[in-house]
Amino acid sequence: MSWSLGREDEAITEWERSDSYATVRVRERADGGFVVRLDVMEQAVDESAYERERFDDREAALDRAAEWREERTIED
Repeated sequence: MSWSLGREDEAITEWERSDSYATVRVRERADGGFVVRLDVMEQAVDESAYERERFDDREAALDRAAEWREERTIED
């Protein structure tokens, strides 16, 4: 199952998996840092998960988001 960009604005970038059971979000914090969040629902065919990590810069946050999307891609 592939990922598509669902939201992108000045504060949040979010991808959604094609089964709609998983999202990865990058959000800018008020202090200028970034938070990356993985949310896989219990209904998903893979194991449910919720993970959150903080980063000082956007590039590092986007790299982590890409890793999570790659790890959580499911073949159709």
